[in-house]
Amino acid sequence: MNAPHPPTTPPLTEAPEPVIPHQATRKQRVFAWMIHWLARLLTATMRFRWENDSSGLRQEGRPLILCVWHNRLPLSLIMYQQWTEKARAPFRLAALVSASRDGALMTCVLQRFGVEPARGSSSRRGREALLELALWAERGYDIAFAPDGPRGPKYEMKPGIVVLAQMTGRAIVPASYHLSRKLTIKSWDRLQIPLPFSTCVFRYSHPIPVPRELREEGREKIRAQVEAELQRLTQD
Repeated sequence: MNAPHPPTTPPLTEAPEPVIPHQATRKQRVFAWMIHWLARLLTATMRFRWENDSSGLRQEGRPLILCVWHNRLPLSLIMYQQWTEKARAPFRLAALVSASRDGALMTCVLQRFGVEPARGSSSRRGREALLELALWAERGYDIAFAPDGPRGPKYEMKPGIVVLAQMTGRAIVPASYHLSRKLTIKSWDRLQIPLPFSTCVFRYSHPIPVPRELREEGREKIRAQVEAELQRLTQD
C-alpha cells in the first residue's frame, strides 16, 4: 500500500512592491523654475476678482478641502493665496499630485509656491496619498484636490475626495474660475492657460460637510452633490 502523500501547500505569493513616485530630473527642476517665474510675470498682468466674499470660506476656523477641476489648476494657487490673505489665515496647503513623471514636474512647481505634495492618484499609490493628505490635515493644512484627475474623464468626479473628507472631518469647498481670455490645450482635460491682461473671476460654493459615519450610499450622495456644484460654478 502506498504511503499517503503529504498535503500540498499553496505557493507563497510575494507581497506587491510599493509604488515609488517618480523623482524630478535635472531638466524638470530647471523647467519648474521657469514655470514658476513665468507664472509670476503672467499673473502680474492680470485682474482678479471674486464673485462672492472669499473670507466666508473658512468654516469655524477649521482647515478645508479645496476641490477644483483638473483644467483649473493653473490659477488655483492664486485663488488660495488671495483667499488666505482676505481671511487672514496662514498659507498652509497640501495637494494631491500624481506619482507619474509629469507629477514629478508638478511637484517641483508646487514646492516653489510653498505647497506640500502628496504623491498618488486613483490608479497608482492612491491609498498612501490619502493617508499623507490626512496627516497634513491633522497638522492644520488645507488640502487641494482635483477630483477628475489624473486621466479623467473631464468634469466627472471620483470618490476619493469624499473618502478623504470622511477620514479627516474636513468640509469640501467646490471652487472654480472663469477667464476672459485663455488658451485651451488639446489635452484630456482641455487645460486652460490664461493669456496676458485677462480677467479671472473666482467662484466658490459654501463648504459641504461630510459626516464620518457615512456608508457607500451616503458617500455617493455627497460625491454627486459636490460634482453638481463644481459643474454649476464652471463656465467654459
